[in-house]
Amino acid sequence: MPYVNIKITREGATAEQKAELIRGATQLLVDVLGKDPATTVVVIDEVDTDNWGVAGETITLRRGRARAGGA
Repeated sequence: MPYVNIKITREGATAEQKAELIRGATQLLVDVLGKDPATTVVVIDEVDTDNWGVAGETITLRRGRARAGGA
């Protein structure tokens, strides 16, 4: 049974977008590995931007700086 875990930042992904991610990941496993979609599990974890970091900074800080026009 394939298990796919998609992690995204919690920034307002709609139910329709999440459903599309689930359909797309399932179809990818069907197309590439020949897996049965009936046994494919896809889980989406949404992570607060304060709990996700890149280059030693939280995403909250990086996005805030980008909105303010900084690098």
